[in-house]
This record gives sequence, C-alpha cells and structure tokens, in this order.
Amino acid sequence: MDLADDGRGGLDRGALAEPALHPSCGENSFATRLSARNHDWMSGASDGTSVRDGGGVEAPPPAVGVRLAWPSVPAGLRHAVEQQLGGRVVEAVTQPGGFSPGVAARLKTATGVRACVKAVGPEPNPESPGIHRAEARIAAALPEGTPAPRLLGFFDEDGWVVLVFEDIEGAPPALPWEAAELARVLDALAELAVALTPAPIDAPTVADRFGEEFQGWRRLVEAQRRGDDDLLGLDAWACRHLVDLAALETGWEAAAEGPTLVHADLRADNILLAGDRMVVVDWPWACLAAPWFDLVAMLPSVHMQGGPSPETLFGDHRPGPCSFPASLSPANPVRLLLVQALTST
Repeated sequence: MDLADDGRGGLDRGALAEPALHPSCGENSFATRLSARNHDWMSGASDGTSVRDGGGVEAPPPAVGVRLAWPSVPAGLRHAVEQQLGGRVVEAVTQPGGFSPGVAARLKTATGVRACVKAVGPEPNPESPGIHRAEARIAAALPEGTPAPRLLGFFDEDGWVVLVFEDIEGAPPALPWEAAELARVLDALAELAVALTPAPIDAPTVADRFGEEFQGWRRLVEAQRRGDDDLLGLDAWACRHLVDLAALETGWEAAAEGPTLVHADLRADNILLAGDRMVVVDWPWACLAAPWFDLVAMLPSVHMQGGPSPETLFGDHRPGPCSFPASLSPANPVRLLLVQALTST
C-alpha cells in the first residue's frame, strides 16, 4: 500500500473505499525509553504463574499517560475517518495506558465496522505528529503477512495526524511473564526476524535511528571525569564495569548493523496475543539492523516484568539462521556486557 497524496496528505481514499476490516484490534500500546515514545494500544494482563529464575522481579505498576477522547479530534478529521469507514461512529472507547498525548480509541460505526484510531495534534508535544507520520510510512509499506495491524487510512491536516488501523481482538502477554507465553513470544520473534530478512521495505539504519541516543555509558564516564556525577545512583555492578561498558558501547553500531527490518521498541505492551498469532503494534521506530537486535533490546524489559535475566534467555532464542559477532557468542564472557551496553538509556 502506497501513501498516495489525495490533497489532504492521506492515503488514496479510492483504494480504500471498502476496507475489509476484521473484527480485531490491539489495545496496546520500554515507556519513553530513549525519547518521547508513542505507545498506544494497551489492555490489562491476565492472572497466571510468573516466570522465575531467582533474579526476576515483580512487574511494576503500568505507567500511563493522559489520553484525549475521540471528540478532541477536529470535526473535519472525524468526518474524514467516518467516510473512510463507511459509516457514522456510534462508539469510541478510549484505550488505557500508553504515553502519547493524543487519542487512542477503538471505534464502531453504525454499520458495525470496527477500527482503531490513533490521533495527535501539535500540542502539548510537538514531536508526536512526526512520530505518527513515521508510523504511517512504515505501516503502509509493511508487506502482507507481517504480524502487524493493517493501516486503513491516514490523514494529516492542520498539524493533526490521524491513523486508522484494523481492529485486533487480542491482549498483551500476562505480567509477570508466564513461562509458556514468554516461550511463545520469543519463538514468534525469531520467526519474525527470519521473515523480515532481508528487509522488505526501505527504512533508516539502526545507527541513523539511535546513534545519538545509544551513548549512555560514555556520557556517564565523561560526567564522572568532569565531576558532574558521583555515580551514587548507579548500581554496584555497573559501577565496577563502567569503563568496559563504555568501551563496548563504541562498537555497537558495527555490531548491530544488518539487513533485517526490526521493530526496535519491543516489549510486552507492544505485543498482542490474538488466537494463535502474535501481533506487533506501534512500528514508528522500525529500522535496519542485525536480526537479533529486537531480542537484545526486549530482554531487559522481560526481566523487569518478572522474567528471567537477559543472559539466561539470550543464548536460547536466536533468530536463526543468523550469525553473531564473536562478542555475542554464548561462550564469550563479555556477552552480558554487550547486552547491557546495547540496551542502556
């Protein structure tokens, strides 16, 4: 699907006049991990037995942002969405959670059509419309069969950006992580990496996407050297290995270079389990990287939310077949250091 300009900056409405909607939408939405992140479809977790390896922690309460209601979208854009969906919106349920200061709602029209809408204006966060535009470009270009909600419409007018997605009936994994669901998600993640290698669409490289942001360890070293940071807030392990982490961090761009289209913001609340499928939502940060990048980036959040430690899981869930730098070999004792260096903030 191409982003064709129809005079309003939206998708070609003619090509989408009768969207084949499925009765499905994610309620989902790393919370503002690197900068102003945008996470939108979220639902509650189910009860269950959590994964434990002696180092897991209880899942923290979810952080949430302030949502705008569907009527906050300018009337002209609401009308355009209704035209897109072929009927008047009679139900709009705001989705809880997430961090973008905008609208995230599941809609139902008078004709029974369902969809999910994400919308944001230029206030209060002027970066958010650009993030939505980036997501629209990625979502419109994802090939058929990608486990992601289909983009049905896109509108860009007067500083407001509106994305219309198919509705996904699903829920994020239970937290704290359950062993069976975690294994299912990691297996599906490995399959996703294979399916998106080589990348089926154009996207920025991982170095272009995160080059300015993945410098946390080096910045700490410099801050300590200048006397601006006494590192009292840093844990003992990181303090002992700070110089090693900073040195490893200098090589992350070369280590993470690769031909795979990666999501680059994976964690439980960007994943929906829908029947026997795993659906991944919120793709604005997608980029080209090594096929293991999503796994490395996701594992710290798994541990934070009650799962095993990153080094426990990393060697067992390679998105194969793929090659790793020598420093990522499970037999190499600096593997954990690189995992930590790549996922610092």
